Amino acid sequence: MYLEHIKSPEDVKKLSPKELRKLADEMRQTIIWQVAKSGGHLSSNLGVVELTIALHYVFNSPVDKILWDVGHQSYSHKLLTKRFDLFSTLRKHRGICGFPRCDESEHDAFGTGHSSTSISAALGIIEGRDINKKDFNVIAVIGDGAMTAGLAFEGLNNAGHLKKNLIVILNDNEMSISRNVGALSAYFNRILTGELYQRFKNETKAFIKGIPRLGGKAAKFAQRTEEMIKGLFLPGIFFEELGFNYIGPIDGHNIELLIENFVRVKKTSSPVLIHVITKKGKGYEFAEERPSLFHGIGPFDYDTGEPIKGKGSGITFSEAFGEALTDLALKDDKVVAITAAMKEGTGLQHFARAYPDRFYDVGIAEPHAVTFAAGLATQGIKPVVAIYSTFLQRAYDQILHDVCLQNLHVVFAVDRAGIVGEDGPTHNGVFDVSYLRHIPNIVIMEPKNAKEMKMMLQYALMHDGPVALRYPRGKVQSDDMKLTGETEGTSLIRCGKAEILRNGTGIAFIALGETVLRALSAAERLEKEGIDAMVINARFAKPVDRDLISAVAAVVPRIVTVEENTLKGGFGSAVLEVLSEMELHNVKVKCIGIPDGFIEHAQQSYLRKKYGLDEEGIYLTALSFYREPLFRM
Repeated sequence: MYLEHIKSPEDVKKLSPKELRKLADEMRQTIIWQVAKSGGHLSSNLGVVELTIALHYVFNSPVDKILWDVGHQSYSHKLLTKRFDLFSTLRKHRGICGFPRCDESEHDAFGTGHSSTSISAALGIIEGRDINKKDFNVIAVIGDGAMTAGLAFEGLNNAGHLKKNLIVILNDNEMSISRNVGALSAYFNRILTGELYQRFKNETKAFIKGIPRLGGKAAKFAQRTEEMIKGLFLPGIFFEELGFNYIGPIDGHNIELLIENFVRVKKTSSPVLIHVITKKGKGYEFAEERPSLFHGIGPFDYDTGEPIKGKGSGITFSEAFGEALTDLALKDDKVVAITAAMKEGTGLQHFARAYPDRFYDVGIAEPHAVTFAAGLATQGIKPVVAIYSTFLQRAYDQILHDVCLQNLHVVFAVDRAGIVGEDGPTHNGVFDVSYLRHIPNIVIMEPKNAKEMKMMLQYALMHDGPVALRYPRGKVQSDDMKLTGETEGTSLIRCGKAEILRNGTGIAFIALGETVLRALSAAERLEKEGIDAMVINARFAKPVDRDLISAVAAVVPRIVTVEENTLKGGFGSAVLEVLSEMELHNVKVKCIGIPDGFIEHAQQSYLRKKYGLDEEGIYLTALSFYREPLFRM
């Protein structure tokens, strides 16, 4: 076995081409087996195995800086950079992260988790390198999906202007390998990257420019002629116009061809973009057939490729949202759905099939998605923008300026709100209540279960103004339909009004979202201790139910707020603001939520226990709080 003997990238350089291909097979199997056990991003990682080997064969990490964008394609990179022995801890608590982390390894040049950051960061590293008068290569590996984001083009534009020796590798895994990825393309790439061609091109330009009067016009004519000829064979004129020397397309699974081209560009003095074609899920038939399913997947059966069912009713909040929106859209042809390259992830695949003309996947372009929705709203359309909480952060200005300032009727379906788990700090959606709540005009809701989600979504489509409907990652609890008092429709959903699920006078829980169900369980345990606990389903993080909070504070001496959001500016803060504004100082308040800091990767259940957000934690916090004296002497 070759992989277990790779202790650093230097060991890769000692292998022959045949041995490198065997190494690729071993790495692929290692990744499949590990992701089958721990879950993770499979398709993209299987597609870049040979690319990763070639990069470490040619370049000298960590001196040379390799940046991975989005970062979920870095498993092979981790295997070759002193983390093979730790690979079994992937995405586990205190194990290695599923994304590059600067504090995890010196070989991770830049932390990534959200897409399209690599080119801008790489350019910054190059400028810092030159200011410090150092000498090393900087390579940004970016997926074709990430190229749909404006940030990537901003970086490309600036890099072309600065004309620094940035190497960008465009990993294209959406199109099949076309005919020009073969002998002919390889031939032209050798010509275009060869010293003879480059010297001839530069010297010819210099000679023509030197001709009195005719030099400038002739040079432009020569450049247009060169681009026209290259355009007959190569699809990279767009990148050439941005100032990059384009190379490709190249077969991303041909190690020898990759090495050959990387060697040629290693000493480049200007920006270069290498277009590499790879196949998502390569080497595992189930991932090749269903690359979207295996993009990010939980544990699965290696032999069948079938996901291993977790606990719960069998339906996730994302699926419940997608089904509800599809049903509601049947009655209202003004409803449209928008996603940013996450159709399956946000549960919109059913909507897309049912209403293809009312579904928009704008690619990894969250700011555009929001402003696009704002434009639709001005025409009386009802856009529902489904984006993960942690990705919606990227469109903050558009939410504030383009939607809320104009008070437009846009519905934000904020998926993966709260603790997400194994993907770590870049993906835990624990800031959205805080970054949305202070924006005027927006309403923020969170359902406790799937049934309430449909009621809230129906209300959101009727509300005149911006609405954010946040909900967590994971399965809906199987017994959540047993709660009493709910009926179909929006009769129980009134803006800013909470519901009392359990009466009591000893202590009151005011909980948001799915934490309501855990607070109910905690209240039942408190009752066995002789403590009569009230439980309130807040429903709204903005506006909060001021009247109910005031009424509760008048009869219950202790209030506990519960939320899966940072405590800084979150729902608990909103309750405290109301009590302060109404000068209700005769009540003690305890806020349970996420402390000030980023959440590391671990299972959701572990993290909820760590932060006291599981049933046990809520119960113990409330019990301790109840036993504290009301007034300190």
